[in-house]
Amino acid sequence: MSILGADGAVGAADRRVPVAVTAPDPISREGAVSQLRRHPEIDLREESGPGTVALLIEDALDEAALTRLRRIVRSEGARAVLVVGAIRESELLDVVECGVGAIVWRHEATAHKLVQAVLAASRGDGDLPADLLGRLISQVGTLHRGAAGRPGAPSLGLAPREVDVLRLVAEGLDTGEIAGKLSYSERTVKNVMHGLTTRLHLRNRAHAVAYALREGYI
Repeated sequence: MSILGADGAVGAADRRVPVAVTAPDPISREGAVSQLRRHPEIDLREESGPGTVALLIEDALDEAALTRLRRIVRSEGARAVLVVGAIRESELLDVVECGVGAIVWRHEATAHKLVQAVLAASRGDGDLPADLLGRLISQVGTLHRGAAGRPGAPSLGLAPREVDVLRLVAEGLDTGEIAGKLSYSERTVKNVMHGLTTRLHLRNRAHAVAYALREGYI
């Protein structure tokens, strides 16, 4: 059952994003819930599941936290937003490949930032802090260089327009901006992203960018 009251119009309620908050302590959870509760586009839930955005708050990542992320995304079918105090270089790609498309630093977790990340995750978009995006590009670039020339390396077989779209996604552009840059309709951009993520079993935009970088396409 929703924690929020059904005080909006039916049309507005239909557009609300169901969100479940998980935190290591009651104070952190209540802090996030109180910030989200004020926004009518958010429909707070007690548990995550298919179609839900799971907002996870962690001080730092360990194997238990990564296991929770994998379970929420892969077993429960939810989309994930991670609010975290710190991420080590070795953990960043693991987080993206778990299916987390939106990350917010704990010290920057204002109500606006949380809602922005939740809405991005609900659309399947990526929302990474600029410093993390730079670290992700650097990390997968290093992985790609280390694998260069290795026989039998897999190829994603991306089409040129898929590469064009992913390059702009990596630059932080949203669907409308990408459509304008490439003179496509927004529907075409969405279809390109849906097609490549489905074909390659990728979980979201951030995951698609990481794989394209790893394989040297962008």
